[in-house]
Amino acid sequence: METSELKEFIDELRDEWKLLWRERIDDRVRAEGIANREYSKLYVERGTVIVATRDYKPPDFVEILKQHIESDAEKLVPPDPAVGGWGKFMKGVFKKQRGSARRQAPPEPERKEGQQLKKGGRGWLHFSMK
Repeated sequence: METSELKEFIDELRDEWKLLWRERIDDRVRAEGIANREYSKLYVERGTVIVATRDYKPPDFVEILKQHIESDAEKLVPPDPAVGGWGKFMKGVFKKQRGSARRQAPPEPERKEGQQLKKGGRGWLHFSMK
C-alpha cells in the first residue's frame, strides 16, 4: 500500500473503532458491553462481548491493525505503553552504555577565610532568656 492510502485506511479503521465503542450496548445485569452490529474491518460480529468485568481481554486496535497490515505496523502505530516504547528502550539501552562516560563532579567552592560572622557567630536566633 502507498503511504497516503495506508493513512486513509488507518483513519477509516480508527473511525470504525470509535464507532464500535460509542455505540455498544451496555448490559448492566451481566456487566458487559456488547457490539450492536457487525464490524467487518475490526473482525467483530454482532452480539460479541467487547467489555466484561472479570478475566476478559477486550479487542486491541493494534492487533487488529497488524492483522490487516502484516508489515510496517510497528512503524505506523506506536507500541502499547504497557510494553514500552522508544523512551523505555532509550532509558534501558543507552543509559547502560553511557555509564563509563560520566561527567566529573564540579569542584567544591573555596571558602574564604577571615569573613566576619553574622551576628557575631550567635546564629540567626535572637532569643534571650531574661
